[in-house]
Parts: sequence; structure tokens; C-alpha cells
Amino acid sequence: MKKFSAYTWFLFLALSAVGVFLFITPISTDDGLKVPIAILANWLAGKVEPFIHWFAFGTFIIAALGSVVMHVVPQKGPRTLMDALFRVHWFWTMMRVLAVIFAGMYLFQVGPESFISDYTAGLLITPDGGLVTFMFTLFLFAGLLLPLLTDFGLLEFFGSMMVKIMRPVFKVPGRAAIDCLASWVGDGTIGVLLTAKQYEDKNYTGREAAVIATTFSVVSITFCIVVLETIGMSHYFLEFYGTVIFTGILLALIMPRVFPLSRKADTLIDGSKLPENYEDVPAHFNAVTFGLHNALSKADSNKNLGKIVASGFKNVLEMWFAVTPVIMAFGTIALVLAEFTSFFKILGMPFEPILALLQIPEAGEAAQTMIVGFADMLLPSILGAGIESELTRFFIATVSVTQLIYMSEVGGLILGTKLPLKIWDLFVIFLVRTIISIPIVAAIAHILF
Repeated sequence: MKKFSAYTWFLFLALSAVGVFLFITPISTDDGLKVPIAILANWLAGKVEPFIHWFAFGTFIIAALGSVVMHVVPQKGPRTLMDALFRVHWFWTMMRVLAVIFAGMYLFQVGPESFISDYTAGLLITPDGGLVTFMFTLFLFAGLLLPLLTDFGLLEFFGSMMVKIMRPVFKVPGRAAIDCLASWVGDGTIGVLLTAKQYEDKNYTGREAAVIATTFSVVSITFCIVVLETIGMSHYFLEFYGTVIFTGILLALIMPRVFPLSRKADTLIDGSKLPENYEDVPAHFNAVTFGLHNALSKADSNKNLGKIVASGFKNVLEMWFAVTPVIMAFGTIALVLAEFTSFFKILGMPFEPILALLQIPEAGEAAQTMIVGFADMLLPSILGAGIESELTRFFIATVSVTQLIYMSEVGGLILGTKLPLKIWDLFVIFLVRTIISIPIVAAIAHILF
């Protein structure tokens, strides 16, 4: 193996260790287990609470105006930072304009009740815990510090050792194991951000990135506790989380092999293909030494820390200007449909006979919660909290977590990145996950109750 300098070893060992601590190590807090990156984001969110909603509104305005101007000004020469931030398709420009409209309606309390309610736009942009406002602080730390996980060899080291599990079983690279771990103990949004960056850096093909973002960005333990508390089932946490993990693993086995994920192009973001057998271990290496060689080579190529920091700030700006307006726009529309129309209730009606066949008590009430989770994962638990049957409430809570794709957070975040997934893809994936989860969770619920 090539000899590397002590400085390269330091970059790999020390900075990767800091990355593991920040993104993957759970710490006990008053609000439950959280990873340090989320603790930092929450701390900053508390400090900026008096004005963060106005900062978000200003960011939406800049993003929308910049995008409109870029459609008038032709691109000249190489693509600049301004191009990266504002030169987007007309569809995304419209989403940015809608983000300004929806945020403005809520902040100034002007417009229909459905759009200025605390349960729709307010759920996203309130200063004290709104999803979008929290995302600004999370993206600040994640954008700056994510390179500790991605740029100094950690993924390369574990990728070589995990490939014999991840590739044949889940049809994704070995390095995807870190994505899953970051999501599991941290937050699904962190997993999506990590996946999006790996896709843009040409480490994942479109199919791999789509599979990882929609299958391995699992719900954190902390949010699972919130779901259980909402539906009144906190005393069943072990049974609930065990069922979530079991069902999630089965879904991870099935989803990459069925439509629409199986049909995604297995090419890189620029249309090129990865070399065949690129993950094979050369004859003069074993899995550990090959992983170590790849890790040190990666760290050695990133010795210029100033360049890494500059890239981190660019990541932050792209997340602020590109991702948060999309979450605001799609999240508001989805929540309005869920809270003020019968749209999701009507979509859930076909599930009633299925749930009745599976002997789920109060099947009619439970069926209404099957599709509403596409808007927000907490809505099924809110709607199901009044159901008397513990079996049914357990069933609703578990299915809502295994559905995974919801527009007020993970879904909106995915649409705001360059991942090759459209809103129709996300809905189909959500629906397939729901259909597969229902009989599995129902069977376990009947065993437990």
C-alpha cells in the first residue's frame, strides 16, 4: 500500500472521528436522544428565534427574484455561484415564488384561513419550532460540517467492508451503510443531504441515490417517540420500534427491485457510467487494507482545508436558496389539502375494505390515515389519537413511520435537491411502501394485542 504522510493520517482519523461524533453519535438530552449536529441546530434556533422567520422570508424573496432575473439574463462563460444558486428551471422558479406568497400570507396574516393557519403554513415557518425555520439552522451546520463525513475517507473505509452486504442485499454501494446510520441515530434529513452530496460528487448513480434517499433515510428514534406520544402509545416503544425496524428491513429488500426505483437510470449525474466492478477488492488487498488505502487517498486529495470550508459555505447557500423554498411551497400545499379538504380522506377510502379484511378494529377511521401521511408524518397519529382500539392506534403509528416519504420534510427536501426523483415518483414510492407495510404491521399487531 502507498505510504501516506502523518498529516494525511491525521485528516482521516481525526476529522472522520469528529464527523462520526457530530452526525452519528447519540447523546442523551432533556428532549431524548439527539446527535450533536441537531443539538447545535436547536441551540442556534433558540438564539435566532426572534427574527429567523423574517430571515427565511427574506431568503425566499431573494431566491425568487434571483431566479426570475436569471431567466432574463443569458448565461455567459462558465457557470458561476450565482448561476448555481438562481439559474433554475421555470418550475422551480414558480415554487420559489409560491414560497414567498405562502410565507407572506402567514407572516402578515392575509388571505384564506387555510393558508394562514398554524396547522398549515404556520407549521413550517413559525419562529418557535417551525420546520423551515429550523432547517435554516440545521443546514448551516450540516452544510459546513458534512465534509467531515464525506471528504476525509470515512465512506471509502467502510464502503469496502460493507459492499458484500449492501450490494447483493440492497443493491446499493457499501458506503450507503453510513447514510443509513446517520439517518437512524440522527435524522432522515441528514441522510438525504448526505445522499444528495454523494450523487452530485458522482459517488452514486441516479438509481442508487434514489434508492438510498427513499429507503435508507429512516425516521430517527426521537421522532418515533414524538409519534408514539401523539397517539398515546408511549408504553409500547420497544414493540413499536422493533416492528418499524423489521418492516423497514423488508421494505429495503423489496423497494430497489420494484417500480419506480428499479427503472431509474444507473448512470451518474452527468450521464456517464461507473466502471464495472469498481467496488471489487484488488488481488493484493483485503477488504480492510483496500478500504484504508481508499480512505487515505481521499483524505490526501483534500489537504486544502480552505477549499473545503469554501465548498461548505457554498453548500449552505444552495440549501438555503434551493431547498427551503421548495419545502415551504410543497409542504404548505400538502398540509392545506390534508387539513382543509377531503382529498387525502377520499384517497384513503380504498384501504377500508383491506383493513377490514385484515381485522383491524375501526377500519373506517384507520383508512383515513393511510394516505394523509404523505403530507406530514405526524398527521396520521393526530387523526388516530381518538381511536379506542390500542391495536389500531399501534397499527396507524407504525405504518405512518414505515411510509417514510412525507412532503412537509423529507419529500420536500428531496425535491429541492438534484436527486432524480419527481413528486409523482415520491407518491408512487409512498403508496408501494404503504401497501407492503400494511399486512406486515397488521400481522405483528395481532400477535401483540
